[in-house]
Amino acid sequence: MYVRDAKNREEVWLLDHIESMGLDETAFRSRDYVVAIDEASGEKAGFGRIRVHKPDDESAADVCELTSIGVLEGWRGQGVGAHIVERLVEYAGDEGFDTVYVLTGEGAYLAQFGFQRIEESELPGVLQQRLADKRDGVDPDAVPLAIDIEEFRMPDRFREAFKRAPEGREETDDQESPEDFGIDPESATYKYDTGR
Repeated sequence: MYVRDAKNREEVWLLDHIESMGLDETAFRSRDYVVAIDEASGEKAGFGRIRVHKPDDESAADVCELTSIGVLEGWRGQGVGAHIVERLVEYAGDEGFDTVYVLTGEGAYLAQFGFQRIEESELPGVLQQRLADKRDGVDPDAVPLAIDIEEFRMPDRFREAFKRAPEGREETDDQESPEDFGIDPESATYKYDTGR
């Protein structure tokens, strides 16, 4: 099992799963996502996103938000979400951020990694409106959390579960299909149709 950057061709897959899980797709860009992959089968197990907000005040620093974390049903409880969170926090650090914010109703899960609830008044201005929008839309129970990147910790149980994640899973076909590229094979036409 490993976590990698999402590919452009996975846009339809991401959007389908974001919608089916009721996650936030605001300002969607596939390049902001990471995807967890089972290396044995090529099966996608989960995904998550880092969203960088640029404040209206040009003198204010950019703000980093972790959002839209989803693990497919058959992969839950195997450390997939934890490793997605870890990879996103690493990326935020690589991009020069000291703090990562999350606006979610799943604060207990993220507290395991060191995320702490903060007062709404402590949120950067650009995230205060975002919190209100999330509460009005996809996550009425959303609360603000934050972590200093240096404080992030991965519990050992998640590391062990992630190492064993493929155990007991059936082999799946890792061949790419037209659907991977957003093509409906029943109605597709081809530019170079030979008429055969």
